[in-house]
Amino acid sequence: MTENHNSKDNQAIIMLHDVTAAYGRKVIFRHASLTIYDHDYLGIIGPNGGGKTTLLRILLGLMKPLEGTVTYLCDGKPVKEITMGYLPQYSAIDRQFPISVEEVVKAGLSSRKPLFRSFTAAQREQVEQTLREMELSDLADQPISALSGGQLQRVLLARAVVSNPQVIVLDEPNTYIDRHFQEQMYDMLDDLNRHCAIVIVSHDVTAIEPRARHLVEVDHALSFPS
Repeated sequence: MTENHNSKDNQAIIMLHDVTAAYGRKVIFRHASLTIYDHDYLGIIGPNGGGKTTLLRILLGLMKPLEGTVTYLCDGKPVKEITMGYLPQYSAIDRQFPISVEEVVKAGLSSRKPLFRSFTAAQREQVEQTLREMELSDLADQPISALSGGQLQRVLLARAVVSNPQVIVLDEPNTYIDRHFQEQMYDMLDDLNRHCAIVIVSHDVTAIEPRARHLVEVDHALSFPS
């Protein structure tokens, strides 16, 4: 299995080595190796059912590989975890859950505060700034059940970026987003990429190919189109 390579000037932050992933007895892919670097921009493409979301779950630490290793690194040294923001597929969201836009975005900072403690003034300002940048301030008190599909995706992206993560992981972010916000979203990701790595799954190869530093195709194996 060929592994992708990036600039030697960039340090690796996630390394998958010889990973085999399976659900029960069903193997999704075997012997996959992949390195994600600081300030990387990785586009993940491939057919439905080929293993793209499985790969994301392994990168996020939400799923353990059947075989192989996943290593997170900081300054070249292995660490237990790194900060990651995640935008899941639209279909994974319970739109009837009674929670406001502001509360959803605040949830992106939950790991940054002790349990049962209030958010600090600085964290509340961080949420307000993110809402402004995502053009969501006017919707802050609205329940997510009242949002359009595009508005909800915008809220979920705000939750993913509010913590200033080292990696932002997006699973089919174009779903239910209007064309105006698609362009705005990609511009935001280009800006965020100056501060963190971007990993994005998309069927829209024409949109991500010009932006991604490299692509990985997942179809029950990992390959790296030239």
